[in-house]
Amino acid sequence: MLLIIDDDIAVCTSLSLLARKEGFDVAVAHNPDDAFRILKRHEVTLVLLDMNFSNETSGKDGLQMLQELKTLKPSLPVILITGWATIDLAVQGMKLGAADFINKPWQNAHLMQSVRTALSLANSEAKSKEENTNYSPIAPRSLPTALSRRSLDKQFDFGQIVGESPQLVQILQTIGRIAQTDASVLILGESGTGKELIAEAIHQNSQRSKRPFVKVNLGGVSTSLFESEMFGHVRGAFTDARFDRTGRFEMANRGTIFLDEIGELDASSQVKLLRVLQDRTYEVLGSSKTKSVDVRVICATNRVLEEMVAKGTFREDLLYRINLITVHLPALRERPNDIPLLVEFFVDNLRQIYQRPHLQVTREALQWLKNLNLPGNIRQLKNLVERTVLISHRDVLTIDDFQQNYQGAKNSTAATSSSTLPDVGSMTLEEMEIQMIRRAMEFHRGKVARVAKSLGITRSALYRRLEKFNIPFEDE
Repeated sequence: MLLIIDDDIAVCTSLSLLARKEGFDVAVAHNPDDAFRILKRHEVTLVLLDMNFSNETSGKDGLQMLQELKTLKPSLPVILITGWATIDLAVQGMKLGAADFINKPWQNAHLMQSVRTALSLANSEAKSKEENTNYSPIAPRSLPTALSRRSLDKQFDFGQIVGESPQLVQILQTIGRIAQTDASVLILGESGTGKELIAEAIHQNSQRSKRPFVKVNLGGVSTSLFESEMFGHVRGAFTDARFDRTGRFEMANRGTIFLDEIGELDASSQVKLLRVLQDRTYEVLGSSKTKSVDVRVICATNRVLEEMVAKGTFREDLLYRINLITVHLPALRERPNDIPLLVEFFVDNLRQIYQRPHLQVTREALQWLKNLNLPGNIRQLKNLVERTVLISHRDVLTIDDFQQNYQGAKNSTAATSSSTLPDVGSMTLEEMEIQMIRRAMEFHRGKVARVAKSLGITRSALYRRLEKFNIPFEDE
């Protein structure tokens, strides 16, 4: 049963009709006293809570009611609804445990999607707790890791994710539980840990799997092009807009959008993104018509967003919009036993790509790779394996083959850096940065994407430096 708490009879009637049309049983309360009487008599599964019950519009009534509800029933999902939304109010509500924050007037589809997502997550958490509670000490609580991974593979499509470590299996269990919901997911982890693969797995195992999966590298979208890239534009919207362009959100409609490197977004772009995540509406650049979108949002970053919030470089309300579920991916050094499995997976693919059916790696080489320092994680390991396969003429790869390529790459980098570094004190760090950017721009003939890649930074970060140092460039 859904419980609607609002002092406005018209709002209660509208919400009741909508919920009943979607198949829910509904109870209505016009004040906190009525609400608690209903909670005592009925099994309420979710609460839609208005933020104001008096002439005040501060939202204090709703926040106090939310605290009391969470004290009485900590696991009860509560969705806040208000016509007087502010950033602080939304953040306070999410911190106190609200499942979502909806503005009036609401979009019916978005509101019911939020309700179903909150109920699905609550059911998933309840099942997880029940499984742990029903654990018998006679039988081992955790199955052997390989068996646990095999049982997961029978239920879900995790074919492209390699590994059997406890950390990875726990992550797969989590994404298996939440895949069927529309909950927003934030994937955290170092560069090269497989964040995009996890995002794809969530989509592949969701009810949206037959719909589009649209990837966007936000670090490569400049501030000036953000609206055009994400929301599209109409012909004539700006000087070079010769044709209509479909934005990424419209491409992902009824599917999933994956926003990678969300920590690289500048402040103005964060505001524009927040609106579409909050209301599921946007305007195409050059058009005054508002469009609605039905999309699941998955974000990823290697940045620590909480630290960015503390420094004021990332919006706190945006963080709460994207991190309903947070998945932390371990670095490869934290699961070294998965390295041999990853190597075998890469070699198996390379056998077919390079038509070398007898390729194999010795047991000693696999053991050596397990102890290797790989700051680039899976991406670096894959690169090392492929480079070794390409350079070695033998089908049986040994420690020497891998060591030669690993050391070769390190020595090449070290030699290059030592030969080009100026003497200490001859120039400042900023002067070195300007010089390197100018050299890269000249070498790549002003191709911003290539320059950014060669410097190991995002295009957004490069654009900021080009503007800061007054280095001429052309928008791509």
